[in-house]
Amino acid sequence: MLFNVALTGGIASGKSVVEQRFRSLGVPVCDADYAARVVVDPGSDGLAAIVAAFGRDVLDSQGRLDRPAMRQRIFADPKARKTLEAIVHPRVRQWMLDQAQHAEGPYVMLSIPLLTENIGHYRWVDRVVVVDVPETVQVQRLMARDGIDEDLATRILANQATRSARLALADDVIDNAGSEAALDAQVAALHERYLMLAANRR
Repeated sequence: MLFNVALTGGIASGKSVVEQRFRSLGVPVCDADYAARVVVDPGSDGLAAIVAAFGRDVLDSQGRLDRPAMRQRIFADPKARKTLEAIVHPRVRQWMLDQAQHAEGPYVMLSIPLLTENIGHYRWVDRVVVVDVPETVQVQRLMARDGIDEDLATRILANQATRSARLALADDVIDNAGSEAALDAQVAALHERYLMLAANRR
């Protein structure tokens, strides 16, 4: 199995931008957000389990999971959210592990937004890199990105792991509050470090 680097960060921290930088360097990336869609595709046992738990009204006219409707439902009902997570999360973790085991390259990057909340299930990763920005920056970016007010942005942040909890997990930290040039330099330096770590483990 390749050397595994888990990439995480709070909402609107710019994790996807960092992920793209590593992709451009030829690093294979396994994305948990993508996995969460794949494991509930039509015909999957994941979607069948969701229908069994919630009924067929969670499907849209094409037989796919009606994500906006599901999101509203679980936002209003913590028990429903736990039920959905119990179906989706194990399947996402298994998909990520399968992809990591079959990836090619010196190392593989695992993009996992909710790593802090689920770190116990990812003990097999070798290293954790956290994309970090101050919470005030997250709020501003979230307001601009989603067209929401400050109150809602703050409440969304409050539902995630804290910045300090994420940083406590970090082996490496990318400060994404600065310029693109500064971000490029940090990514390049970490890429070299991970190449060296991967080579030393062989």
